[in-house]
Amino acid sequence: MIVVLKHDPNQAQLESLKLWLQEKNITIHESVGHANTILGLVGDTSKLDIDLIAALDIVEDVKRVQEPYKNANRKFHPEDTVIRVGNTQIGGGTLTIMAGPCSVESEEQVVAIAKAVKASGATMLRGGAFKPRTSPYSFQGLGATGLEYLKVAREETGLPIVTELMDLSQLPLFKDVDVIQIGARNMQNFDLLKAVGHQDKPVMIKRGMSATYEEWLMSAEYVMAGGNENVILCERGIRTFETYTRNTLDLAAIPVLRKLTHLPIIIDPSHATGKNFLVEPLALGAVATGCDGLQIEVHNDPAHALCDGPQSLRPEVFDSLARKLLKLHGMMKEVEE
Repeated sequence: MIVVLKHDPNQAQLESLKLWLQEKNITIHESVGHANTILGLVGDTSKLDIDLIAALDIVEDVKRVQEPYKNANRKFHPEDTVIRVGNTQIGGGTLTIMAGPCSVESEEQVVAIAKAVKASGATMLRGGAFKPRTSPYSFQGLGATGLEYLKVAREETGLPIVTELMDLSQLPLFKDVDVIQIGARNMQNFDLLKAVGHQDKPVMIKRGMSATYEEWLMSAEYVMAGGNENVILCERGIRTFETYTRNTLDLAAIPVLRKLTHLPIIIDPSHATGKNFLVEPLALGAVATGCDGLQIEVHNDPAHALCDGPQSLRPEVFDSLARKLLKLHGMMKEVEE
C-alpha cells in the first residue's frame, strides 16, 4: 500500500499515523520527493481501512500496490536511487563503466588492466576471483588469492572493485569488496540473497538466463527486505532460440525497468553475446536507450585468456569504445535537457 502525503504535512499528525501503523506490525518506507512524501507500507495491509487513512488531513491519496515487489517498486520510491561507491556513484545521471578481466589471472595482469581502463574512463574495476563455469574442467578462478590481487589493483588505481560472490561460505572473504555481484546462476539463490541483504555494501544482481522482469525484481526484493537498499540490476542477456550469440541482449529491459523500479540499471554486452565485435554496437545501443552504466570485459591478451577470451576487448579497443560511450552519453543528456 502507498500513502501519498500532502505537501508539508503536519509533523505531529504524521508521527501519530506512523505510530498507529507500526502498532499494526506495518513496516514503513518513507520516500521524500520534490513534490510529495510517500509512505510505502509493507506487511499485512489487507486489514487496513483505506478510507480511514484517506480521510486524514495530511493524506492526499492512498493506493494498493498489486505487484509483489514493494521496496524495489517505483511506486514506493518515485525518485531514482543513486548508489555511492567510493569516490564515484551509480545512477543520478552519470555513466558508470565497470571494466576489467573476466577472470583475475595474476597480480601483474589485473593491475595492468586496471591502470589501462582507468586511463580510458572506467570508474570501477570488474574481475572474477570465483568463477561459475559450465564445465567442471574449466578454470574456476584463483579464489581468495584473486581477491587479494583485486585489492592490490584498487590500491594502485583507486578504482572500486566489483566481483562475484558464489556461495555463502565465501562471504567473510568479501569484507573489503566494494560491490558484491550475484551472478545469473545465483539470481534465485534465496539464502545467498538474504545474506547479502544484511550487508552494508551495494549488491549487483545479474538477470537469470530465463528470468522474467518480475522474477528479477523479486530477487532484488529479497536483498532489500533484509535492509540493504543499495541494489543494482544488471542485464546480461537471456537464453532464446538463437544460437549464433551466447545469449540475446534485452535492451527493452532498460525502459521497462525505468517504469517499474527506481534501481540503477547496468548492461553487460560482453556476456550477452560472447563475441567481442558485438560489444561496441550493443554498448552504444544501451547508452542510447538510457542505461546507468556498462560492465565490459577487457583483457591484455584475449587469445590466451583463461576465461572468456573471445568476448574480451583489448585495452586499446576499449579505449576507443569508452570515448564513444562517454561522448554519446553527453549528447543524450543534452537532448534530454
